[in-house]
Amino acid sequence: MNKKIEPKPLTLQSLIDYSTKTFAKMPSVSFVDGKPIKYAELGLKIEEISNLLFSLGLKKGDKVALLSHNMPNWVIAYFAVVSKGLVIVPILPDFNREEIDNVMIHSESKALFVSERLISRVEGLVWPFMEATILLDNFTLIQGNIAAKDGDNKKVVVKEEDIAAIIYTSGTTGRSKGVVLTHKNLTFTAMQSYNFQSISRTDVFLSLLPLSHTYENSIGMLFPIMYGASIYYLEKPPTAAALLPALAKIRPTMMLSVPLIMEKLYKTQIQSKFTSNRFKRMIYKNPIFRMLIHRIAGKKLYQTFGGRLKFFGIGGAKLDSRVERFMKEGKFPYAIGYGLTETSPLLAGAGVHQTKLQSTGFAVPGVELKIDNPNKKGVGEIWAKGPNVMSGYFKNFEATSEVLTDDGWFRTGDYGKLDFRKRLYIKGRLKNTIIGASGENIYPEDIETVINSHKLVVESLVIEEDGFLVAKVLLDLDELEKTIDHLRLVFEEKKEKGKQAIRELDEKYHQIWAQHFTKELNGKLNKVSQIKRVDIMAEPFEKTASQKIKRFLYEKKHKHSKIEAKD
Repeated sequence: MNKKIEPKPLTLQSLIDYSTKTFAKMPSVSFVDGKPIKYAELGLKIEEISNLLFSLGLKKGDKVALLSHNMPNWVIAYFAVVSKGLVIVPILPDFNREEIDNVMIHSESKALFVSERLISRVEGLVWPFMEATILLDNFTLIQGNIAAKDGDNKKVVVKEEDIAAIIYTSGTTGRSKGVVLTHKNLTFTAMQSYNFQSISRTDVFLSLLPLSHTYENSIGMLFPIMYGASIYYLEKPPTAAALLPALAKIRPTMMLSVPLIMEKLYKTQIQSKFTSNRFKRMIYKNPIFRMLIHRIAGKKLYQTFGGRLKFFGIGGAKLDSRVERFMKEGKFPYAIGYGLTETSPLLAGAGVHQTKLQSTGFAVPGVELKIDNPNKKGVGEIWAKGPNVMSGYFKNFEATSEVLTDDGWFRTGDYGKLDFRKRLYIKGRLKNTIIGASGENIYPEDIETVINSHKLVVESLVIEEDGFLVAKVLLDLDELEKTIDHLRLVFEEKKEKGKQAIRELDEKYHQIWAQHFTKELNGKLNKVSQIKRVDIMAEPFEKTASQKIKRFLYEKKHKHSKIEAKD
């Protein structure tokens, strides 16, 4: 029987030492089309690259940045850094040159691992602390000098309170900050993940999300490595063309995802097929027929994922209630989690057989959750305390003091509530919440869920402008083409232009459609959530690594204004 592993001490050094010895002959990491590296080989390679770093003159506590898409060498570089007391600074692969430059300077990184695919992003940039650059694809030293033949890393002892990583978030509300996570923070999260899903050396992960994001890093890398499971990476972006063959070949038992992936599948495979005409809509509205449809579709989807999936973790953003209902009724093995980069990241979760619609589950064992200053409905800011909470923001005492109380509570910035069983429900982001004319809280995420249920809407964003609620909506051009006959010829001529097509649609028609949609939408919303105007987006929304819309780029909020109620 599988047993929960408890590294002693709670460090990434003890984690990787244990795994490379205990699971020596088991496969560890690989590309989907590559040859897996056994855990014993992984340990030797980590030691070799660690020696390289120390031979360059680096010492315990120095920062090493890592800029690359997912690959086996990403894992090797990560552990070569953290297992010897150096500090890893993972950089999201979608960061631009300016963002990368800011991270490298602010973190005081002395070395950089960079993939050949992203090296053009750093060419010409000069950093004051920089001593070496290493090409991640083959670990070739492309800049720097060997200071000694043998690096002085043999006697390095890592402590639980030592810094393991500084992670620069790609937040939805503004400029990123460097989150300081200790060895204990990260190892505790990996260890406690077992409480929501058991795992063993026979399990197989397929990794889709960026390893530089804490969600994939802790639960999609540290967790499986702790238990000797194998992890496979795609060599190309996770489009359907790359993903479907990988699923058939690897047949994963475990995966992590963000809501957007499953929401797209639901819209294209379920909603579009069963709402295309009046008769189908009538059938789909019947609970008995709906559950039957979902069960059949769920079985088909399960086979598409390889037929042996036992854990499909969803996190990073709130999951659409209709999509979750489909997965639950379809008996798809999904699990839910909630957390932030600042909490390494897991705060609450529900395993495959624990899920309850729209709840993010129970607190991680060893973590305390409470609702601060709840209103009459029990909704307030979620506060957390535990071994997974960050030590602070790097070189930013002011920002740290805003979120960490003197007695160790972390203010998450999220609104939520706990039910009588202590299940957590997320209402929305504190900074996103809009105050109504009578002082009531309006959660834009709830309105967006209603908007996104429309078959022509890909996604939406609700913001406040001049005291009114405005919805910015991205339309599905393919679905629009099928739906609107008089625009068919226009699309046939211009659909190849992609983003340009929406700009060239008849402006008058857009205005009429937006007005009609606004009226239809307000019929589904309560009085305080009424939408004043719908704006059709010409370009897709810019997103974070976890596929959340970067709200701060679109907001024109007036902090002291209130939403005017409409009759």
